[in-house]
Amino acid sequence: MNLSNPRALYAAFDRFPSRKGAAVHIDRFARALFARTGNGLLYVLGGDGLPPYQREDNLQIVRFCRETQNLLDRALSFGARLSGLLDRVETEIDVCHFRDPWSGIPIVARSHRYASVYEVNGLPSIELPFAYPDMGPETLRKIRRDEERCWTEADAVVVPAASIRETLIRLGCDAAKISVIPNGADSRPTPARPADAPTQYLLYFGAVQPWQGIDTLLRAMARLLDVSDLRLVLCVSRMSREVRRYQRLAETLGVADKLLWKFALPEEELAPWRAHALASVAPLALCERNLEQGCSPLKILESMADGVPVVASDIPSVREIVTDDVDGRLVPANRPSELARALRLLIDYPDQRNRLGTAARATIQKRFTWERSIAALNGVYDRLSVKGRPC
Repeated sequence: MNLSNPRALYAAFDRFPSRKGAAVHIDRFARALFARTGNGLLYVLGGDGLPPYQREDNLQIVRFCRETQNLLDRALSFGARLSGLLDRVETEIDVCHFRDPWSGIPIVARSHRYASVYEVNGLPSIELPFAYPDMGPETLRKIRRDEERCWTEADAVVVPAASIRETLIRLGCDAAKISVIPNGADSRPTPARPADAPTQYLLYFGAVQPWQGIDTLLRAMARLLDVSDLRLVLCVSRMSREVRRYQRLAETLGVADKLLWKFALPEEELAPWRAHALASVAPLALCERNLEQGCSPLKILESMADGVPVVASDIPSVREIVTDDVDGRLVPANRPSELARALRLLIDYPDQRNRLGTAARATIQKRFTWERSIAALNGVYDRLSVKGRPC
């Protein structure tokens, strides 16, 4: 593998490309960074047949493809590989932008001349216990120490939501380092309705981790069984153990025949399903990951950009995007009856759907375009340049 003198590095312990919101964000920010520097190296996870090395114009992609059942072993190996890459290209790099401690420690721990930016979309020390409840407290403390080292030694910290900024400040991060740069979305012409779309349907799209609240959504569907032609379309990345668990729950609730599962849809296939839904649902759970850490769900922004009304959990990070009964509907989290009531109103009153959808699109155009986000990111790089760091 011949790396041709990249001037910037963007590193993320995420598979790229994929339909996860993380991959959409990585694509936007990495391309903005490499457009600024002229060329760059994107270091990400591979798998699923993706090539370990790929070159596209000013972008070189190196993928870590080693598979292992142990997440932490894979994370440490990912960081070790990154350290080896830096040994080869460090003298050429002007700026390193990273999304997680597995990427960050190899970047900040060495003596270096490049500027560094830590993009905190989530904290593994908070998220991992939900996916791995047996993870020991000492392991989590070690991960937290690595996170703290990253935000302490990075030249700048970027977060997508004020709720995450507040969490970092509470944990000891220097507030002056942190810039809030929301995620964005593109407003596009409405595509044709999918040929196999039900007469009327609600949409959930995204990941299936416990904090997404899919169980609450299924329980809400059980309260809407009298709407005979209503379906729930769930667009997720792949069949998994979690999906099977939700399918069993749907059978128990008597709503299995109301569900239509779609797997690994590329954006051009997902977009028609999103654009023609009665409503897009983001039933985020009431848990530490969503409350203490915060989030900035792309599914909400992308639905709003399509003019589709969003019904979402009323938690602080969502309130940064949606104003209840203005450009969406907010309902108490973990409350299937409240969620079902809000959905029923939108099903029964198309004028309300149209009003909220129109206002949602206007909110995106005013506050949450990718152009605004990229301009803000370039502002971070500009400030580092003024301080004498090469960006």
